Amino acid sequence: MAQQIDKAKIKENVKRIKRETYTPVVPDMQLGFVHNNVDCIGCRACEMACKDKNGLPPGPRFRRVQYIEGGTYPDVYAYKVNMSCNHCEEPACLPACPTGAIFKRQKDGIVDIDSSLCIGCRKCEAACPFGAPQFIPEQNIVSKCNMCVDEIDAGRKPYCVMACMMRVLDIGPIDQLRGGTYETKAVGQNDRVVDHVKSMADPELTNPSIVFVPHSKGTEE
Repeated sequence: MAQQIDKAKIKENVKRIKRETYTPVVPDMQLGFVHNNVDCIGCRACEMACKDKNGLPPGPRFRRVQYIEGGTYPDVYAYKVNMSCNHCEEPACLPACPTGAIFKRQKDGIVDIDSSLCIGCRKCEAACPFGAPQFIPEQNIVSKCNMCVDEIDAGRKPYCVMACMMRVLDIGPIDQLRGGTYETKAVGQNDRVVDHVKSMADPELTNPSIVFVPHSKGTEE
């Protein structure tokens, strides 16, 4: 069933954001994801846990496990890339929203959507270079990964992280993940991390908060 739209609330918020000049939020600490492309077995437990947590109907997926294959026999390769919303430093979805439904949290940089303000225009969906916003026809709204903010606020980790049987997916302060100073099973002692892998949109577009342990064939180098 489509949600009931509070037109008065939306109009009030639109007037407010028109009076303000958009200024990117600089969070106190930016949380981000890390995914080990090499050790991921593609079981999709993270996808299923995410759909279950968010009560998603068939179709929309907040988290997606992508299978990457290539090469020419006998030099062939295959690996997995696991992505959802990247809670970007400069999210393209946020300024694209005409009602101010999308916001970035000051304390941890998580990008979330206030569904009571969403009118289902799908402008955020078009703006995001990573395909994170997902349209939900049954509710006529757009929604996406919010890193399970209720779990974060309770001191726990997102459902996708907890469901990963190989422990190749995790979250942490993105500066520490990039610098290799955050302790996580997703990154081994001798592993390097990168901000960009093949088939991924240019990270300079939005400065996404995600790093990868890449496959040897998974970078542009």
